[in-house]
Amino acid sequence: MEYELIDNTAAKQYELVVDGKNPRIEYIAVKDKIYLTHTEVPKELEGKGLASKMVLMVLEDIKSRNLTLIPMCPFVAMYIKRHPEWRELVLKGINIA
Repeated sequence: MEYELIDNTAAKQYELVVDGKNPRIEYIAVKDKIYLTHTEVPKELEGKGLASKMVLMVLEDIKSRNLTLIPMCPFVAMYIKRHPEWRELVLKGINIA
């Protein structure tokens, strides 16, 4: 299934629209850095891999915009740990354990 990622700058979050619900990743953008602070998937949509799909789409957007990532959200950090090819986006010195 194809999803469209929406960068809702007014709400400071990336969103997907799925069955009338809005899984989201909240962020803080400062100059050339982006802090991903919280990932949330509505309970009705849990267990479908949407959070991982959304993180991938957000990382692709961050890369295309040449931003530096500070992953404050534990889910995003765990995703990057499992997919180390995305570590290149992370601010140098940030340890993802």
